[in-house]
Amino acid sequence: MNLPAFFFVGLLVHFVFFASIFDIYFTSPLVHGMTPQHTQLQPPAKRLVLFVADGLRADVFYELDEHGNSRAPYLRDIIENRGSWGVSHTRVPTESRPGHVALIAGFYEDVSAVAKGWKENPVEFDSVFNESKYTWSWGSPDILPMFAKGASGDHIYTHCYSAEKEDFATQDASKLDTWVFDGVKDFFRSAQNNQTLLSKLNENKIVLFLHLLGLDTNGHAHRPSSREYKLNVKRVDEGVKEIVSILEDFYGNDGHTAFVFTSDHGMTDWGSHGAGHPSETLTPLVAWGAGVGYSQRTASQYFEDDFLKEWKLENWKRLDVNQADVAPLMASLIGIPFPLNSVGTLPLEYLNSSDLYKSECILTNAVQILEQFKVKMAQKKETTLSFLFTPFKLLSESRQLDILKRVRFFISQQKYDEAITLSKTLISLALEGLSYYHTYDRIFLGISVVLGFMGWTSYVILIIIKMHTNLTRAIQNTDQVSTTFFSYGFATAGVLIIIFLIIQTSPWMYYVYCLLPLPVWYAVVTEFKTIQDLLTFLSACPLGHSIGFFFLFAVGIEILVFSFFYRSTLTIALIAFAGWPLMHRWIQGMNGLKMITLSWTLLCSLLAIFPMMPVVGRESDITPVTGAGLLTLLLSFFSLVPFWNQKSKHIQGKYLTVLLLQMLNLTLSIYIVHSTHASLGQKMGLPLINQIVSWTTLAFSLVVPLLSPTRVFQRLLSIFVSLMSTYLLLSTGYEALFPLVLSCLMFVWINIEQETLQYSGNSFKQKLSSIDFSCSTDITQFRQLSVDDIRRSFFFVFFIVTAFFGTGNIASINSFDPASVYCFLTVFSPFVMGALMMWKILIPFVLVMCAFETVQITVQLSSKSLFLIVLVISDIMALHFFFLVKDYGSWLDIGTSISHYVIVMSMTIFLMLLSGLAQVLTTKKIKFWRRTKHHAT
Repeated sequence: MNLPAFFFVGLLVHFVFFASIFDIYFTSPLVHGMTPQHTQLQPPAKRLVLFVADGLRADVFYELDEHGNSRAPYLRDIIENRGSWGVSHTRVPTESRPGHVALIAGFYEDVSAVAKGWKENPVEFDSVFNESKYTWSWGSPDILPMFAKGASGDHIYTHCYSAEKEDFATQDASKLDTWVFDGVKDFFRSAQNNQTLLSKLNENKIVLFLHLLGLDTNGHAHRPSSREYKLNVKRVDEGVKEIVSILEDFYGNDGHTAFVFTSDHGMTDWGSHGAGHPSETLTPLVAWGAGVGYSQRTASQYFEDDFLKEWKLENWKRLDVNQADVAPLMASLIGIPFPLNSVGTLPLEYLNSSDLYKSECILTNAVQILEQFKVKMAQKKETTLSFLFTPFKLLSESRQLDILKRVRFFISQQKYDEAITLSKTLISLALEGLSYYHTYDRIFLGISVVLGFMGWTSYVILIIIKMHTNLTRAIQNTDQVSTTFFSYGFATAGVLIIIFLIIQTSPWMYYVYCLLPLPVWYAVVTEFKTIQDLLTFLSACPLGHSIGFFFLFAVGIEILVFSFFYRSTLTIALIAFAGWPLMHRWIQGMNGLKMITLSWTLLCSLLAIFPMMPVVGRESDITPVTGAGLLTLLLSFFSLVPFWNQKSKHIQGKYLTVLLLQMLNLTLSIYIVHSTHASLGQKMGLPLINQIVSWTTLAFSLVVPLLSPTRVFQRLLSIFVSLMSTYLLLSTGYEALFPLVLSCLMFVWINIEQETLQYSGNSFKQKLSSIDFSCSTDITQFRQLSVDDIRRSFFFVFFIVTAFFGTGNIASINSFDPASVYCFLTVFSPFVMGALMMWKILIPFVLVMCAFETVQITVQLSSKSLFLIVLVISDIMALHFFFLVKDYGSWLDIGTSISHYVIVMSMTIFLMLLSGLAQVLTTKKIKFWRRTKHHAT
């Protein structure tokens, strides 16, 4: 297989492996066709008001300020005297869309829905709003429309401000909340003179939804500990008080209005969310009004987070819920059908109603979840061969009927406690059954993917041995009989698998997962001659050498895997790397330590500091950004000194001009960062000229290096300076120093690898300064692979992992912190902001990849052979993480385990793509047309 074909097939295979995780773990939990369930008894409330303070942390809301006063005195008074309170626990990802879906629709939307659409619904779903008689909502254009789209009938009315108002650089984002409160006030004033609207507002089963985005915006812009954020909490409290007063006046204090105040997610100390830190997953919940019980005084209560004493609320009973539980609570308060796909359990302790109403509501809750279970089971039964179908044994049809009959009997006998307990048991079993059928195909798909993984990795190893080593015989005759046998055998297996999947009416991606291992393993078994040669070689090697090699290789892989859980692992490994040249054989022939060895040791030690630092984003500090920029300028200047007195065509003239312009642009980037943060600090917004310069720098960062000469040193310097200009614009603190140290270490690595080549006795050794990228082709003819090349490939993967986790971790990468992109835009735009932050993450990748391209040239080895080893290492890591994926435990553990796999698979795919980008950056050159000189005759 030629290189382009192999690259294409490899990319395709890895995309399949990447997609598999979404079909196995991120599939939509929704089913359709259920019958709506609601309680026939009279509900305690006629109307419901839902306040969602976007991005409000539980601790900031509940705790007292430095003077011992509450930041939300009105809601605090409700907690202590006339309402119920607790903590609503969210799930990962802690983003706005999944949070609101859980609150209003009662189910936890799969993670992929965030990527499919921020405002549009990837799948239509039922909600409390849809089941209401009428719903009026005010707030963000990112949230409100998704609950109106797909609703049955025309009964959900939205009032949204323009997206441009969601600006992180505004003087005070609490104006977003003020807009909502003013809109509600104007709405009720206008209703007095509008008989149609007045009539609708006096109907039963209506909902008012106030989405308050100011706290989220202020938290991103100024951090949750800021004065702006805390004052916004007070503004929200005042607004809630005003709205309650208006409603009481409007309805004449009829006592039929229920109120719920909560948040969709919290926020980290540095103003981000998206991961599973407690500051993101703990949100406040306060309910009061019609149908809601008063806070109960208690002598003692215990919670693992131990916040009660800090909040001074240890004497008021705290009622914690899961976020999806809020939807059935709201449905019960106004007597509407439970959302069809809700998986929440009604928190009965919040209800202040008769025991009969409570037991009827919890039974309705159980039947509604049981309906989903039945539909899910029927769907799975229809798509599975009868002799292969294994039902959920804990909830058979007879068991369902028995529980329902017993609950009805207990209610008729007024044994409400027994009825409630049994209903909760039914809910628990139904939810367990839903999970069982939702993950029914998981083992089957997992085995298919693992077989594909193992086959692909084995094939790549065989290709390496066959094409790039001396382990195999020069001429291998193909056994036609064996090849024909394998062909018919795998073809038959493929036909049987297709028939099996057709009978089961499986989704089309199942065909891909199940059939992919066949061609991969066919390619493996047809290389049986290579396998024989490998086994012969291993049997001839000393057993101790073989065990030692595989042990070191396994330890290296485990170090890489362990670093995903503990960043400090990278620090330990880098300290060990610092002494590597001292132990290498070629250092023994030197008279003392060379400067290059000292540089390697120093730079490894400096780089080892970064994984020990707090993750980026806790506090903005422009001083390190300035320092990184000035150091880069200094290094760039000194790197040009040797060329000033040379008459080199490669550095003089326009190429020198290009490098000087890059240094000027770097200086400009330093100024833009200072100017932008100063302007935002004064709440004057993002200056237009700064925005234009930032986008221009980004646009030309990949083009300008192509104007420089293709000699190794000049081109690498140009790439580094150009990307560093962009990285500074995306930096908020010490991380700006990271690519500087990393790039210096990469340059030293290139030099050291050339020294190891010289020691190996290779007759071809070209000076680094004279190597030209444009003249380097695939130079397999120079030599075959050696054990040292496995070490080089491992170093590359290690530096890639270091580039990824050097300044962050899984939580910081999953979290949304827009402070990094303020030089480019401040108006909320999730996809543009996400793309910019992704490019920031990829810049160190590009620097390492360019260094690896240079290493391949300096050691005179085929780029294909080294990259194949890298592919094997990364695929073994990916398979490792595939086995570590969890579907149990805390949602932080589940989300993190899935993130590990997704990141490694993304890294593998990105490495393939970045390899092409690095080759373009290092080898391509833009040549401007120039006029031909005419000489006099």
